[in-house]
Amino acid sequence: MTIRHMNILLVEDQPEACALLQDIAQQVYPAAHTTHCPTVAHALMRVDEAWDLALIDLRLLDGSGLEVLRRFKQCHPEVPAVVTTLFSDDASVFGALQAGADGYLLKSEPVCDLVAALQRIARGELPLSPAVARRVLGYFRSAPGADLRPSADLAEALTPRESDVLAAIGEGLSIHETGERLGITYHTANGYIKSIYRKLGIKSRAQAAVEAQRRGLLQ
Repeated sequence: MTIRHMNILLVEDQPEACALLQDIAQQVYPAAHTTHCPTVAHALMRVDEAWDLALIDLRLLDGSGLEVLRRFKQCHPEVPAVVTTLFSDDASVFGALQAGADGYLLKSEPVCDLVAALQRIARGELPLSPAVARRVLGYFRSAPGADLRPSADLAEALTPRESDVLAAIGEGLSIHETGERLGITYHTANGYIKSIYRKLGIKSRAQAAVEAQRRGLLQ
């Protein structure tokens, strides 16, 4: 994804958080047009329009942002939908990932970290807050048989190089960092990641981290 004019759907009911996220989005995407929906009902009325990115809070005054997230991913399966919330409990994190979230950010993080997360989206990567990544990995270390993928048994085998790339992104490395570690270009690393996602039936870095742990690629 290149930095260009973008249409961003922002689902957020708190004015301060809304202003913060709009400011951050403007820093990363100077030409972005952000549409603010403060309620589930409002968001559902707009969700089938053309969007390049969705930032969705989980707990809204009239219901759950998960309803918006599910509908958004049904309408736009290839468009990044990132949860932005204050909650990092298991029910919130895993509920969002199972609903199709491509990333999960905590609004309590420093502004510079949130800016960096949206910059990763601009580079074609998908963000996961460190605290959330630790929670996901901790859960699957304690329950190694669990899986977030809808068709784990049907996953294709990975090549040795793809396994190396999966381990790197499972550790939280960016595409650039993965390329540097493995001595390959950014575009080659990105190509491997796309192949891995296709083979494993996954669509987020969170699910990639889970799969890397399940395969014993993380120490």
